Amino acid sequence: MLKKKYMKSKDEYEVTFELPSEAKEAVLVCEANGWEPVGMKKSKGTFTVKMRLPANGRYQYRYLINNSEWVNDNAADGYVPNEHGSTNSVVDTSSAN
Repeated sequence: MLKKKYMKSKDEYEVTFELPSEAKEAVLVCEANGWEPVGMKKSKGTFTVKMRLPANGRYQYRYLINNSEWVNDNAADGYVPNEHGSTNSVVDTSSAN
């Protein structure tokens, strides 16, 4: 699930990425920060992390579960094929969303 909050002073969005999972560990891997893994915090069966993203962009991302399983976000704004034969989730920060 994605939650987006527009930050008018910086022309960016604070995006909360949420992943319900019983996994022990999850990280967000996102195009917007050079595909560097970002640790997610778990509470009540849901992993969450916040990231600030520039407005009017489309950014690919995926979740890495237990350092071995790649998953997409069922609530992503879209999906695009990747070079590994699967798809990446997309978050859209255009003003229309």
